[in-house]
Amino acid sequence: MNLIIQGLEVNNSDLRSVAKLSHADGIERITGQAFRLTNAIQFNDIPEYCSRSELDCAFITPEQKLSDIKLIVMDMDSTLLAIESIDEIADMQNIKPQVSAITQQTMKGEISFEESLTRRTWLLRGVHQDALQKVYDERVRLSSGAEKMLQQAKRFGIKTMVLSGGFTFFTERIKEKLGLDFAAANILEIENNRLTGKVVGDIIGRQGKAQVLKQVRDTLGLKREQIIAIGDGANDLDMMSESGISIAYHAKPIVKQHATYSINYVGLDGVVNLFT
Repeated sequence: MNLIIQGLEVNNSDLRSVAKLSHADGIERITGQAFRLTNAIQFNDIPEYCSRSELDCAFITPEQKLSDIKLIVMDMDSTLLAIESIDEIADMQNIKPQVSAITQQTMKGEISFEESLTRRTWLLRGVHQDALQKVYDERVRLSSGAEKMLQQAKRFGIKTMVLSGGFTFFTERIKEKLGLDFAAANILEIENNRLTGKVVGDIIGRQGKAQVLKQVRDTLGLKREQIIAIGDGANDLDMMSESGISIAYHAKPIVKQHATYSINYVGLDGVVNLFT
């Protein structure tokens, strides 16, 4: 196995220590923040050491290559984007604490996503639709490393998709801006230029995300192992389970427990470093 070590700051002393712990026979530089320890052996104390040193670690078989991946699917809020879009709308309306509290319950898996979205959207009733554009213009920020990851994906001919329990107002603009191949999210109901506090049609939540992914997977004729899914909250778990490789990105504990790999410290470019 290869052991991939990544961190915002990777000290030589930590690399040597992890190499010793894993009985690795070599250290190769991938980037300034990512290193490959070759022929490493898994031991329980390695993740513990890396966590103390604020390093991401992942054991990867040498045969796993980025060129074998055909689709990368990403959650939007707090994954592809460094914000929770609905929280930012609420912040501009001075109701962020109420909305954020419900968001956190959802991410921890304490309430269903469908209930959460219904309650949060209802709090936005009466908001003028121009507020959405203001949030997009002033608050939307990509997560660190997102553009690097997407550039590598395009270089290898990998399709990309954003799947969100948020709103199409944002996913469609993000899809166009970043040149993504697919996007799906919920549609806000708007009457007389104002949000009604309701969602049009069925809510795309935990199960809905998985269903959309399966549809795209079947359309492209892909196998499960050709897909990487990246998410951070409980509503991403079904989507991640439909993928051969699942990555918990700066995620809640429940997501880390079920993911193939976790990235806690570096940006989204850490995803491609795993398979370079």
